Amino acid sequence: MSSYIANTENEVKEMLAVLKISSIEDLFQDIKPRHAPQSFDVPQGKSEFEVVQHLRGLAAKNLSGIIPFLGGGYYDHYVPAAVSALASRGEFYTAYTPYQSECSQGTLQALYEYQSSICTLTGMEVSNASLYDGGSALYEAVMMALRITKRTKVVMSAGVSPIYRKILKTYTYNLNFDFQESSVVHGHSNREEIYKLLDKDTACVVLQNPNFFGAVDDHSDIVNKAREKNILVIESVYPVSLGLLKTPGEMDVDIVTGEGQSLGLPLNFGGPYLGFIATKKKYIRKLPGRIVGETTDIHGQRCFVNTLQAREQHIRREKATSNICTNVALCALQAVIYMALIGKQGFKELAQLNLDKAEFAKKVLDEIKGVEVKKGTPTFNEFTVALSRDASEVTEAMIEKGFAAGFPLGRYYPDMARHMIIAVTEKRTRQEILDFAGALDAVLNG
Repeated sequence: MSSYIANTENEVKEMLAVLKISSIEDLFQDIKPRHAPQSFDVPQGKSEFEVVQHLRGLAAKNLSGIIPFLGGGYYDHYVPAAVSALASRGEFYTAYTPYQSECSQGTLQALYEYQSSICTLTGMEVSNASLYDGGSALYEAVMMALRITKRTKVVMSAGVSPIYRKILKTYTYNLNFDFQESSVVHGHSNREEIYKLLDKDTACVVLQNPNFFGAVDDHSDIVNKAREKNILVIESVYPVSLGLLKTPGEMDVDIVTGEGQSLGLPLNFGGPYLGFIATKKKYIRKLPGRIVGETTDIHGQRCFVNTLQAREQHIRREKATSNICTNVALCALQAVIYMALIGKQGFKELAQLNLDKAEFAKKVLDEIKGVEVKKGTPTFNEFTVALSRDASEVTEAMIEKGFAAGFPLGRYYPDMARHMIIAVTEKRTRQEILDFAGALDAVLNG
């Protein structure tokens, strides 16, 4: 027993008897030996100087100078220096959970402005103050739909990120829900399959635009068909694409989610990131997480408060709107600063740059022997290519040439081992795209 645990030996014996086990080790019998700690013999502590030196040594082992053409939901966008500079100001150093609104007006106003920006971007009516990431946001949207409709069936397009679908199924593993998936035809959601799956037990249809393969789609027809049977439609979106594409609000989608990393957050080796969720006003009582509202104080001055939801909702077990009790306020702050800096016109120009550079890359790559750019559907800044070799082998070889080439699809789609998705952002120069094409040509045909 650890000296930090206050239980007496008799108390331990009583607890073990109730559990009908003989020792504390029996509590961990389901953990396979290879996953169990091999030793608790940790090394002696180091001084601050030694720790810094050690970390610098570890950082030096990272590959540097790699030019990314890798997407799959997370993208190498330019982040203006003002984003981190403003987010680091002392005015935002209030507690991350702003329950005392009189002490947290700066944080609350920032989150209110974030919510307003997300609503403007997506064309929806209400937003919360952020969630952990795009995958957990999609899960929360599905749970919303199940609570609203009191149904148990979820229909998902195979064009939805396989990473998100895995997250969703993991979260709901022990829950009695029926997940049905439809295929993708020529890059688009298979309408015929989706329509056949819609019935009286269906709570929602889950879509993505652009989808995981990069294809752009207008889901208005699916929304109309779902509406006939009172089925909700959830759409996961890539926020930068909304500078050009039809918004979910214009398609009359019910709930919108997405990964907010592309809104001013660096890649950061995988996080922390930002999940956003927005919906129609009539569903606001079912919206999970924190919601900041505008009001007036006793002096009639404009102020901001947490609204609609009390802390108590998080202890209501299955009746709670969410059992994730916090958000990522700092990431949301960075996102709203980024959106304010870019502005409406800047957002359109940013999206156009991404589209134009991707189209140039498609043209250049399509001229390489052993590369087939899939052209069945329009795309935004990400597209699928078929290669003459295994895509995982190609991406590994491209690292040696200084490029993170793309996302090999074989990992999630076994019949697509020779396919990968390539992303091109505004940061990629004409010369980088030409050099990338040259390196790929050398790997495939050299």
